[in-house]
Amino acid sequence: MTGQAGSGKSTFSHALAAKSGLPLIHLDLQFWKPGWVEPSEAEWREKQRRILAGDAWIADGNYKETLDLRLERADTVVVLATPWWRCAGRAFLRGFRMPGQLPEGCEYSAWQRLRDEWRLIPAIWRDRRANEDELAIIAQHGRHVSRHVFKSKRAIREFLDGFDAGHRPAGPPSCGCR
Repeated sequence: MTGQAGSGKSTFSHALAAKSGLPLIHLDLQFWKPGWVEPSEAEWREKQRRILAGDAWIADGNYKETLDLRLERADTVVVLATPWWRCAGRAFLRGFRMPGQLPEGCEYSAWQRLRDEWRLIPAIWRDRRANEDELAIIAQHGRHVSRHVFKSKRAIREFLDGFDAGHRPAGPPSCGCR
């Protein structure tokens, strides 16, 4: 599962995990070291190799730099191509809510949350064509995966409404799952 900040990755991933019974890996929760310290690229790549070692999973996150690792193990990838203005609006509103879960050893005040989410808005504008970059990576490293792009909430809702955990539908079967 990939897409810009605010594209709806976590919401969709939660719904798909509930319907499929597959374990959900939130990459944001895995990325940060205690105290909001970023791991080195080598550490992050090795950690992802470990957490993606299972037979089946849904990985929620947009770490483009390590998308190749997820593609190695995935049979399907979903890109949420939500319009940039909707992503920015969601980031703005999300700034007023505290996340349900934080990475281990990380603290967050309401002010920090507001600041961090609102800082995403200019980044969303700058990266509004990020899906094109991700699709290029998918084309290069994920020739073996089913690729699906959702461009609307309606398409997502229709897929989830038709999803049957025992049968992979003709549409997008899963999000970065094996």
